[in-house]
Amino acid sequence: MEPLGDTALVLDFGDRVDRAISARVMAARDAVAAAGLEGIVDLVPTFCSLAVHFAPEQIGSADLAARIGMLELAEAAAGRPGQAVRIPVLYDGPDLGAVAQAAGLSPDEVAKLHAATPYHVYMLGFLPGFAYLGDLPESLRLPRLKEPRTRVPPGSVALAEQMTAVYPVQSPGGWHLIGRTPLILFDHRKDSPSLLQPGDEVRFEAIGEAEFERLSSDGELS
Repeated sequence: MEPLGDTALVLDFGDRVDRAISARVMAARDAVAAAGLEGIVDLVPTFCSLAVHFAPEQIGSADLAARIGMLELAEAAAGRPGQAVRIPVLYDGPDLGAVAQAAGLSPDEVAKLHAATPYHVYMLGFLPGFAYLGDLPESLRLPRLKEPRTRVPPGSVALAEQMTAVYPVQSPGGWHLIGRTPLILFDHRKDSPSLLQPGDEVRFEAIGEAEFERLSSDGELS
């Protein structure tokens, strides 16, 4: 446990990205939330750590650290299961061919492999609602683009290194674009704006262009 400035503590659980450490992070988040400790204003899970933001006028850093230290944070089983989310994808991205060539596969094989893999939401970051999903099959793990795009359309399904993701809004981006979804990943008007949350499990499902257009037009997935 280390201070992060004067209004947060960081609980560090390791130095690698894997589901076991992520489970411990989620369990710690749930345990701290359930304890109802005075002064906590936000809990932010990352790949390997949990940031506990607090109001210093309500509780001091040392007092909060002592109270957290009394909680049982070690058992991953204490973490509540995340929701299961299905994301329909039209695999027609501008980088699909290049990804297939690098992987030694056909574009259709890339789509099938990507959709056949269950993904874990490790954390949100970079953009509101941008979820880092892992872990990609080894053959699809590619470095980021040497020159990022200045504009990536919302709904773009992308991959880089061991992660895959969906861009929730238009933004610059350096990941390989392999498809697109009509699903809305972030809506600021909702009580819970981000569709995906750390700890969730995601499956992608390949759809055709006609289905993509139908879902986009009828608002079924908004």
